[in-house]
Amino acid sequence: MLYTIGEMAKVLSIPPSTLRYYDKEGLLPFVERSSGGIRMFTEKDHEWLKVIECLKQSGLSIKEIRDFIDMAMQGDESSLTKRLTLFQTRRDAVKKQIKDMQETLNLLEFKCWYYEQAIQDGTEEKVRSLSLDEIPAQYKNIREKMITIHLD
Repeated sequence: MLYTIGEMAKVLSIPPSTLRYYDKEGLLPFVERSSGGIRMFTEKDHEWLKVIECLKQSGLSIKEIRDFIDMAMQGDESSLTKRLTLFQTRRDAVKKQIKDMQETLNLLEFKCWYYEQAIQDGTEEKVRSLSLDEIPAQYKNIREKMITIHLD
């Protein structure tokens, strides 16, 4: 089945202008055009676009994504190992981002608890003066990290 740029954009939940930009930047060499020059997308193109979006979300630049597309268009013999390395590198970077974001979320959770407690007590002083043993278990590690300086 063939999809117009508008239909494919809707499926991907992105504006059609994004697909036009991708095409202009050389990310869509596989997309065919009708006799009238209209881009016509297939299910296979959808798979490619999902990979492009994944790489973009993982932090790759348009140029780096274009390099990946170029590698893929060269075929298996010359680029399989390079493509694997690219995805392994992106996976590792995303895992680090997730870890960093989890630490951020943990601190936000602690501070929400902290201020909820302060509001309940009518002052910040009581919650600020709690020892580690008095802090709920799920927040102890976070509080400890906040008060310990690490020089790596």
